[in-house]
Amino acid sequence: MTVLGWLKGYRRGWLAGDLGAGAVVAMMMIPQGMAYALVAGLPPVTGIYASILPPLLYALFGSSSTQSVGPMAIVSLMTASALAPLAAAGSALYGVLAAQLALLSGVVLLACGLLRLGFLANFLSRPVMNGFTIGSSLLIAWDQLGTLVGAPLPRWHGPSAALGLGALALLVLARRHGAATLRRCGLPPGAADIGARLAPMLLVALSIVLVAVLGLDRLGVRTIGAVPAGLPQLNLALSGGHWQTLARPALLIGFMCFLISMSGAQALAARKGEKLSTNAELVGLGAANVGSFLSGGFPVTASLSRSAVNFAAGANSQLAGIVTAVLLGAALVLPTGWLALLPLPVLAATIIVAVLGMLETATLRTAWHYDRADALALLATAGGVLLMGVEGGVVVGLLLSLGTMIWRESRPHIAVLGRIAGTEHFRNIERYDTETRGGLLLLRVDAGLFFGNVEAVSARVEEALDAHPGTRELVLVLSAVNAIDTSALFGLLELNAELARRGVRLHLAEVKGPVMDRLKESALLQRLSGRVFLSTANAWNALSSGDE
Repeated sequence: MTVLGWLKGYRRGWLAGDLGAGAVVAMMMIPQGMAYALVAGLPPVTGIYASILPPLLYALFGSSSTQSVGPMAIVSLMTASALAPLAAAGSALYGVLAAQLALLSGVVLLACGLLRLGFLANFLSRPVMNGFTIGSSLLIAWDQLGTLVGAPLPRWHGPSAALGLGALALLVLARRHGAATLRRCGLPPGAADIGARLAPMLLVALSIVLVAVLGLDRLGVRTIGAVPAGLPQLNLALSGGHWQTLARPALLIGFMCFLISMSGAQALAARKGEKLSTNAELVGLGAANVGSFLSGGFPVTASLSRSAVNFAAGANSQLAGIVTAVLLGAALVLPTGWLALLPLPVLAATIIVAVLGMLETATLRTAWHYDRADALALLATAGGVLLMGVEGGVVVGLLLSLGTMIWRESRPHIAVLGRIAGTEHFRNIERYDTETRGGLLLLRVDAGLFFGNVEAVSARVEEALDAHPGTRELVLVLSAVNAIDTSALFGLLELNAELARRGVRLHLAEVKGPVMDRLKESALLQRLSGRVFLSTANAWNALSSGDE
């Protein structure tokens, strides 16, 4: 719902949950935001800048009460991939282009929302999206290994490697056993889960203390350096010569921002019994990215892990996101010198554990047993990301999703029907014990008829006629046909004429209302050699008895 909706229905009892959830997510956002800024090739503080205005603006326009909008690993990787050929990471131009990319992505999302193009979320299948996530996660983790050990692989810096690998081990233990350990200590399950999620923040604080006490920075451990205090300035810096170059990555990033956000939002909305508006989500995410541009950030979207924490911590409305933004702004207003000692190996460990936590093989296993084509599409998409980069992986995934759909639709299932004795039910003769009548052939087409499959349907009809040489009456049962396009209409006209030359009459049965409305505007019904029957049973009775 929009800001007017959730404010109008706001209840006093929600306030405690929203305040608590906002505070928890703010603590989680500090290490995550800085870590994902590094993935994007930007100074760490940029991640906090990109976490203030975006959730505020999303709260005004978005429809999910639990989405946590801000930096996200995969979108950060896409940002780095888009900007790497244009400017040196960390340079002033790079920062300007990152914010400009957020602006363009936001405009794309806003335009799609205002044009009500939310249905575009369906153009990447779940297996392909999972493959993209797997490939991107592995790519990010690999890219962080050098920072984790303090030197380009295969070398390493001893103190950095010890700190980074130690942090990695602690984070893995916290992810796997933290919640259970806290429950054994007496915490309620919900609080234990949230406590385990806050392990990165606690580790960040501990690592800063270690660097300060042991002087690890003087031993060569790299830290993030000085973090500017104060809120980000309003940013209107643009590079006029890069609009066209940034247009394509902005389209891809906007598309992925929406898909990533919707996948998490829909899962959480189902648990809350909440109804989402895809078009409102587009507008909310678009506004969030424009806000990131204004604060000198980079493209943002909703994070599934943070959104899950927001939900578990008791968020009841978009106010929780506003609380998060206010607290992050306050953190920058307060002295920030302590953050300067945050070691980069610990941030690298945070990134690696976060992105590897996004890996799941359940989709691959299910697809492999259920539909091998989907499983191969998943693997091809993951491989495309690893071999060709993020943009190449997105294109591969999109082409595979559309290609798989077209391939399936171009080969529709067509069943020869027979009657189950003593009933008016008609089923596939290969699956059920049915009766048939000589000279009468019933064919059910189980897909819409369009230019991509009309030839295949005609060929399948020819095969069925060859297998039933005595056929004089052919009934196409169209109960599963939701549309017939112009190419398919011409195909039916040609089939009708060809059957007439062979002495076979063509009949139609169970034509859906919208399809019949279109056929009435065509010449097919006038030229049809047979009749149109309301049901298959009517066709069976009329054509079996000779009642025409």
